[in-house]
Amino acid sequence: MPYQTREDLPESVRHVLPTHAQDIFKEAFNSAIKEYQDPKKRRDKSDAEQVAFRVAWSAVEKVYHKDEHGKWVAK
Repeated sequence: MPYQTREDLPESVRHVLPTHAQDIFKEAFNSAIKEYQDPKKRRDKSDAEQVAFRVAWSAVEKVYHKDEHGKWVAK
């Protein structure tokens, strides 16, 4: 299911990521969920939502990292 707003994101995402990182997550997730609806486009037997979560976290990790206190901060 695509997310319309940041408020629609899972609590586990909203609770740990800064606002900008939430936007990155949401956009990457929404793009991936559309892209990977077709099982032939997936590398493994994961469902589209599992793939989209991995893609979204990967997109966040390109711009953010966890600091020494475990808080997500811009690189």
